[in-house]
Amino acid sequence: MLLRIRNSLLSLLLLSAACCVPAGGPPPKVFRMPPPQRVRLFFGGDVMQHLPQVEAARRGDGFDYTPVFAALAPRMRAADLAVVNLETPLTARDRYTGYPMFRSPVALADALRAAGVDVAVLANNHCCDGGAEGIRTTIRELDRCGIRHTGVFADSADYRRNHPLLLEHGGVRIALLNYTYGTNGLPVPAGTLVNRIDTVRMAADLAAARSAADFVVAFMHWGNEYERREHPQQRLLAAFLRRHGADIIVGSHPHVVQPWRADSTQGVLYSLGNLVSNQRRRYTDGGLVAQVEASRHSDGRMTYRLETAPVWVSLPGYRILPPEAAAAPRDSAARALFCRDLRELTQSGL
Repeated sequence: MLLRIRNSLLSLLLLSAACCVPAGGPPPKVFRMPPPQRVRLFFGGDVMQHLPQVEAARRGDGFDYTPVFAALAPRMRAADLAVVNLETPLTARDRYTGYPMFRSPVALADALRAAGVDVAVLANNHCCDGGAEGIRTTIRELDRCGIRHTGVFADSADYRRNHPLLLEHGGVRIALLNYTYGTNGLPVPAGTLVNRIDTVRMAADLAAARSAADFVVAFMHWGNEYERREHPQQRLLAAFLRRHGADIIVGSHPHVVQPWRADSTQGVLYSLGNLVSNQRRRYTDGGLVAQVEASRHSDGRMTYRLETAPVWVSLPGYRILPPEAAAAPRDSAARALFCRDLRELTQSGL
């Protein structure tokens, strides 16, 4: 008897609850985490300009570097921000020089921008090759083309504006810092500034960058030329940068690709090698390009995903060839050797 009464009461309660919800009423609210905000960064290595490259780009009284970057341009344009190491001062005069003191046509800046480059890092061992005029011309021409820059500065006002270089895309804030080990013994011209590797200064810079951005990129000109493994000093400096707030570390200067390591919380690429140059020795005739997808989650966490691809430089036009670009039959063996060497580097234990 009691059981029947209890069942009857339960049925009435359920019926009452059903009657209190209008037919076709709104479904119960389900809380969903907002999707992460993402930004994709492209990194390329050393943009060199030996004299044979300058002559190859000459067209009458001017220069056209468009073919150099044409095959790689879709990758750079697909990124939200594309960054390269510009390892030559620019000059508006007609006295162009190659190694060991580079001075290159200003048309190079136009071609970089047309190909999708957004940022040029300038702190490298050749940044003072053209003296104060070279530094100021380079910065003026990059500004004219709409390419942001950091690492070398025309004056203190330029330094305050662009160090650290603060960038933003899709609500994600990035701080970019750039330093070089030296300037080939050349003095930094009076009135200009060059970021040198100095741990005391970099610790302060990184602290300031962390307070202004969601993540920090350090682009370092370091290491020993033509060494395919990072030097212990590079590893020590990378650890220092990580401890003080750098999330992504990108290296240049060795002119060959060095190992890279990354997980969802950080990444270090010790050397991307050459993006374009006239160097043809084994390991120097190409480089690595990297895409980092950085995601900011609703709880403030940042995560990273790294993808890399080899690029190889084809003569006589110095065309930069990513994997999807076809090479001339005469280039197939040399390009295959470069790619095989790169695979062996990654398989030999990073």
